[in-house]
Amino acid sequence: MNYERWKRWIHGALVLLDAILINVSFALAYWIRYKLQWFRAIEPANYVPYSRYIPASLILTALLFVLFNLERLYSPQRGESFLEEFHKILNGTTNGIILLIALTFFYRPLAYSRLLFLEAAFLIVLILGLVRAAKHMLMARLRKKGIGIDKVLIVGAGEVGRALMRSIAARPELGYQVVGFVDDNPEKGNKDLGRFKAMGSLDNLPKILEEREVSEVFITLPWQYHRKIIKLISQCNRANVRARIVPDFYQMSLNKLDLQQINGIPLIGFKEISIHGWNLLLKRAIDVALSGMALVLLSPLMGLIAIAIKLDSPGPVFFKQKRVGRRGKVFTIYKFRSMVEGAEEMLPQLMEHNEVDGPIFKMKDDPRRTRVGRFLRRTSLDELPQLYNVLKGDMSLVGPRPPIPEEVEQYKEWQKKRLEVLPGITGLWQVSGRSRLSFDDMVLLDIYYAENWSLWLDFTILLRTIPKVILGEGAY
Repeated sequence: MNYERWKRWIHGALVLLDAILINVSFALAYWIRYKLQWFRAIEPANYVPYSRYIPASLILTALLFVLFNLERLYSPQRGESFLEEFHKILNGTTNGIILLIALTFFYRPLAYSRLLFLEAAFLIVLILGLVRAAKHMLMARLRKKGIGIDKVLIVGAGEVGRALMRSIAARPELGYQVVGFVDDNPEKGNKDLGRFKAMGSLDNLPKILEEREVSEVFITLPWQYHRKIIKLISQCNRANVRARIVPDFYQMSLNKLDLQQINGIPLIGFKEISIHGWNLLLKRAIDVALSGMALVLLSPLMGLIAIAIKLDSPGPVFFKQKRVGRRGKVFTIYKFRSMVEGAEEMLPQLMEHNEVDGPIFKMKDDPRRTRVGRFLRRTSLDELPQLYNVLKGDMSLVGPRPPIPEEVEQYKEWQKKRLEVLPGITGLWQVSGRSRLSFDDMVLLDIYYAENWSLWLDFTILLRTIPKVILGEGAY
């Protein structure tokens, strides 16, 4: 089942379920108000049977369906988050209860309990919110099994194509799975990009559509290839596959464009990277406040870790290493030592056991780790001293992984974009797979973060980091 059919089925079921749950919530509110009598007692003379409230419950149900539709709760945008849906439920329910109170005030001003209506609103928001949370969890599980996924092929592996791949990698909730990409440039069309498989030149498109189960084709070619684009669309139509064109304004990434209009006349400008000016000052203020607070609160724990390291193996408590930060600035990063002394000198002997591609080294059963170090790495406690780097301004709480200088020397030109923002203790790639990701996947996610930064994105990453650290998922 593809994404669109799956979405229609899910949201059709939600409409029926919402109707039932709205009335269940109203009945629960009646039970709380008249049976349990929380918050305020009911005088026997003011007791009202539930049958008198049934019309109000049905009216509220009708009002909420109208308001939820106006909020587009039942026709959400692709990839809409739980919090966005919850906000729609909160807005619609608040307005619906206000309208209901107004209606009953003029119809039967003394018959209905206003407190019951407020309790009903709270229960409706709570129960419908829990249902949406369960829906998002279910959809995430089904997507991992390949259910409710649209398989797409990307035409063009230039900057716009890579920006699209970054967005798909960073947002699995969109329900897209990239089967691969094609490009006429042999250097691009024949080399995989992280998880994205290179499938040769554009001439391979008809064969790919015939042999692979492709739902949509995203065309990201430069504007001057309009004749070739028309030909590609015709090939997609013959294969009964939907084609979508990603407009490319002079080969500039779309998220760098500022689109406005004056009386229908489009004005196109160019935006800077999202973390600058007041955004940068605000992010820095949050970093200083949270890192300073964390250093104070965690100092007893860090003291115990330091003692454990000294008792476990000879050598210093802290590991210091040169890393590359924002705009190529080199700084010293601090971590708790998790390996034997002289571990860096042993690295050349272990390179053949590297478990990831690209200019980084990862080895699950690294023999250089100490007993305490294995625990620290699995729980990410070895990274606590980086809070000092954050306080100094070398790093941020959230950002790309800070690379070593030798790694940066091997970067391709497009990969250097990840150096445009401060590196972080945690980041988008850490909460999207950590050590299981390829190097190109890490870079794609880091660039996506730099181009789409917001305080909300930082907050989301920090929240997603907590269960990853507790479960030790992907950490070694």
